Amino acid sequence: MLLHIKNMVCNRCKMVVKAELEKLGFNLVSVELGKVSLAESLSSDDKLKIAEKINYFGFELLEDRKTQVAEQVKTSIINLVHYTKEPLKMNLSSYLSENLSLEYAQISSVFSEVENQTIEKYFIAQKVEKAKEMLTYDELTLSEIAYQLNYSSVAHLSAQFKKVTGLTPSAYKRENLGKRKTLDEV
Repeated sequence: MLLHIKNMVCNRCKMVVKAELEKLGFNLVSVELGKVSLAESLSSDDKLKIAEKINYFGFELLEDRKTQVAEQVKTSIINLVHYTKEPLKMNLSSYLSENLSLEYAQISSVFSEVENQTIEKYFIAQKVEKAKEMLTYDELTLSEIAYQLNYSSVAHLSAQFKKVTGLTPSAYKRENLGKRKTLDEV
């Protein structure tokens, strides 16, 4: 049985969900960002127990298909922006269609309906959060950050950064605001 879980955005999230489901006595086949595969099917009581347990840690069991699709989009984008070292070799719409095995028009429509924003805005917000993280660590130049985030230029990164945060990357770094969001809040 496959469970879809909201707010699983990092490896620590996977570890917490895995540990808690094992404590409840379930046999896990696999745990991925946003998904858990169980060896057995679940009763409605089992689902309720799981939902209560994971809610305590800020996760949510997703049963609605549209919400599941939106969460898969978010998980795919988070993986792409925060955990993939290689630049994307295709456009985002093709990447998402391939990952979700759905037509992009359907993915886009569902995501906008559920999240009240476009996939593009969400993608940009995640890239800006990653840029804020990189600026905070102060290990890379702005040019290197732009390259790693697959921007065509520093100017393009700066324009999107300013549009989202109200500050240029240099001003953000200078003011050392540290106003970062957790990935599930973006």
